[in-house]
Amino acid sequence: MVTRVDVTPAAADMMRRLRGEHGPLMFHQSGGCCDGSSPMCYLDGEFRTGKSDVLLESLVVEGVSEPITFWMSASQFELWKHTHLTVDVVPGRGSGFSLEAPEGVRFLIRSRLLTPDEIAELATR
Repeated sequence: MVTRVDVTPAAADMMRRLRGEHGPLMFHQSGGCCDGSSPMCYLDGEFRTGKSDVLLESLVVEGVSEPITFWMSASQFELWKHTHLTVDVVPGRGSGFSLEAPEGVRFLIRSRLLTPDEIAELATR
């Protein structure tokens, strides 16, 4: 099954840790304002989404009891709709708004273009 968003094992470990400390999580892909284009991790519902946002994926992370939603603004999605995203985590200071910031790490996105077959499968959903 084709996905728009995946996570690395290191990112999944951090998500499990943050879920255990804070509760249910969500992500919103930053459009480039305060912290470049970093994926921002929030408590589920803390970042208000609406008609101007697209739900890219409900991530199922082993050891986390509920899916972690991953959102992006609709205008940014128009530019990135042919892109597969992989959430990773690396040492360094990210944004003060994202839950991982006090941990001395930051989430980041690794990306690649979707293949024509992947685009076709996603179009059927």
